[in-house]
Amino acid sequence: MKTGIHPTLNHAVVTCATCGTELVTRWSAGDVTVETCSQCHPAYTGRAARTTGGSRIERFERRRARAAR
Repeated sequence: MKTGIHPTLNHAVVTCATCGTELVTRWSAGDVTVETCSQCHPAYTGRAARTTGGSRIERFERRRARAAR
């Protein structure tokens, strides 16, 4: 590796603006604040609303049944 071209890694604190969780990591920039983290994001916590629209065939059959009325 070439010497003198790599940035120095300093300890940085990543803070979540939503829940206040703090994570210490090494980064070339200073401290940072993020909007959501893995502790409070709905997709990671399992609180996300999952909608099942069914398969294409089921949706087609529903539309065909409505049109036949």
